[in-house]
Amino acid sequence: MTLKQLEAFYWAATCASFAVAADRLHLSVSSLSKRISELEEALGQPLFDRSGHKAALTDAGQRLVPQARALLAAADQVRASMAEAPGLRGRCRFGVGELTALTWLPRLIGVVRAAYPELVLEPYVDIGQVLEQRVADGELDFAVIAGRSSRPGIASSPIGEARFSWVAAPSVLSAGETRMTMALLARLPLVTLPAGAGTTRLIDDWLGGREAAGERLCCNNWGAIAGLLIEGTGVGLLPSHWADALQAEGSLRVLPGEPELGVLPYTFQYRRDDARPLVARLRDAVADAADFSAPCRLP
Repeated sequence: MTLKQLEAFYWAATCASFAVAADRLHLSVSSLSKRISELEEALGQPLFDRSGHKAALTDAGQRLVPQARALLAAADQVRASMAEAPGLRGRCRFGVGELTALTWLPRLIGVVRAAYPELVLEPYVDIGQVLEQRVADGELDFAVIAGRSSRPGIASSPIGEARFSWVAAPSVLSAGETRMTMALLARLPLVTLPAGAGTTRLIDDWLGGREAAGERLCCNNWGAIAGLLIEGTGVGLLPSHWADALQAEGSLRVLPGEPELGVLPYTFQYRRDDARPLVARLRDAVADAADFSAPCRLP
C-alpha cells in the first residue's frame, strides 16, 4: 500500500467522477484505476462496486475514506515542514463570479504568476451556486463566492465585500420618482442575475418577505445587465461604483431605497479536506488582491 494508491482512492471516492479525480492528480483515468486496483489487491477487498453505471463505494471503501484523508493530510504536513523554499507548480483551476472577473481578477493572476511562474492558472467564471458545486465535486481547487457555504465539507474564509445600488434609466422614471419603491418594482421589470447569484440575497433581504409583483428578467452577464438598464428595460442592481459613474454621465439614475441595501460579503471557498500548500497560499493572494471597487469596462 502506497500514498499514491491512497491518494488515487481518496480523490476518486470524493470527486464527482474518476475522470475528475484523474484530472486533479494529473493522471489518465486508466492510471488512476490501476492504482486503485493495486490498493484493493493489497487490502484484499474491493473498495468500489463497479457493477453499475457509476462506481460506488463498498462498505470497506466507506470505512477507508476518513483514514485515507488523515494519512494524506499527515503526508502533506511532512512535505510542508521539510521544504526549504517551497514553490507552487502544476495547474490550478479556480472559480470566480463575473464581478471578480471584471474587477480584480487580472491583478490576482499577475501577482500569482510573478510569484509562482511554474503554476498554470485556469480561472472559470460562473454564478456562485455552480462554482460551489464544482468545488464540492473536486473540479475546482477553490472559488471566490458571495456569502458563506452551508456545506459542512466546504470552508469559507472572508476576503472582501461589494456594495450595490438600485438604478434605472431616467427615461423610464416618472416625475418625482427618485427612490426605489415597491410600486416602481411592480411597474418595471426587475433586471437581475439568475437565482443562484449572490445578489439574489440582497434583493430578498430588501424585499423583507414582500412579494415583488412585477416581471423578473434574468441575465447571467453584468455587462448585458448594465446595457439593458441603460436602454430602459427595467430597474435593477449594479455595483455602486459603476452606478455612480453611469449616473455622472447621465445614463442611469441611482435610486436610494428603504431599507438601504446591505453589503455583499465574499469568501474564499475550498474543500476542508484539501490541505495542499496551494490552497493556503492562493487564499492569501486572493485576500490581498480582492477589490470589488476596482475599475472595470462597461458597455
